[in-house]
Amino acid sequence: MEITDVRAHHIRIPYDAGVASFRQGASAITALDMVLVEVTTDAGLTGWGDAFAYVCPRTTRSAVEEMIVPQARGLEVPDAAGIPAVMEQIQRNLHLFGRYGITMFAISGLDIALWDLAAKIKGVPLHRLLGEIRRTAIPAYASLLRIGSPDNIAAECRKALALGYGAIKLHETTTPAVLAAREAIGPSIPLMVDMNCPLTGEQAIAFAATCCDAEPMFLEEPVWPPEDFATLAEVRGKSGLGIAAGENACTEYQFRQMMEAGAVSHAQPSVIKVGGITEFLKVAGLADRLGIRIVPHSPYFGPGLLATLHLLATRDDGLVEMFYLKREACLWGGRADVDASGHVAVPAGPGLGYEPDRGVMERYRVA
Repeated sequence: MEITDVRAHHIRIPYDAGVASFRQGASAITALDMVLVEVTTDAGLTGWGDAFAYVCPRTTRSAVEEMIVPQARGLEVPDAAGIPAVMEQIQRNLHLFGRYGITMFAISGLDIALWDLAAKIKGVPLHRLLGEIRRTAIPAYASLLRIGSPDNIAAECRKALALGYGAIKLHETTTPAVLAAREAIGPSIPLMVDMNCPLTGEQAIAFAATCCDAEPMFLEEPVWPPEDFATLAEVRGKSGLGIAAGENACTEYQFRQMMEAGAVSHAQPSVIKVGGITEFLKVAGLADRLGIRIVPHSPYFGPGLLATLHLLATRDDGLVEMFYLKREACLWGGRADVDASGHVAVPAGPGLGYEPDRGVMERYRVA
């Protein structure tokens, strides 16, 4: 079976986050931008991937079209055992453009699509190719966007719990925000604090001391720059709190540097950034050997979400991250949403399990 074409689809779905906001620097993000990677074959099968594109959809789409398409068109579709070698060769072919950032986002999209195809060829759900299934539904946590006001944070936390979520993550950088959330959710609900790299090591240690009474499961990316693993390790050692990082890391090689430095208690590979399912599996294997928890970065609504569910289905632990917002439409007809018990069902169909709704794709396509 041969790959006949690879297409990148830029989809933009508006959302409503209520009192919260989503920003990247000075840019307010008002819609969910995603780049779906469609891989077609001469046998009529189609594989779907997902390349990270929050504020760079045109750039990511160009990377797929200019770098991935020439590598993939005409390629024999590998089986599951053959995907790692194919992807390593593509990484080698494209290393001139960097092994992090946009290049790896595009590579991730192709990798996920190849795994989707491999499972469809076998007629089995993706998780069957990854290992023994341990969970048929994955517990989700509500990933609240930046709010700021402690009163509003408390109110949104209570709303999320009422919807069934069993854990909460904040995107806040102040002690009152963290303490307000803990008071609202009570002592038994896991609470995570994502800081998005704002502090020096000294500042992060001081911040941890002020919010330790809230007992966060971890502080996520507290220091700048995110690849300063030595400082992260210092914060982890001196704060006494769990430290999470990895959404900005690519490839098992960079995660190895992070873990061997003692920087994290929780590793957060992002399947649409790290290099796809292939690199995610390498990272997870390394983390398991070193006793580090895997908590994926997964606030997506495209094939990356489905891939994350399959990856977590083969593990006994790990939560799936869901942005706490109301989107205008869903590619999966609501089948990958959080249920009343706070879980997301693992798809049971061949490959990723669901095919994206072409009508939704056309309605929200960006030319």
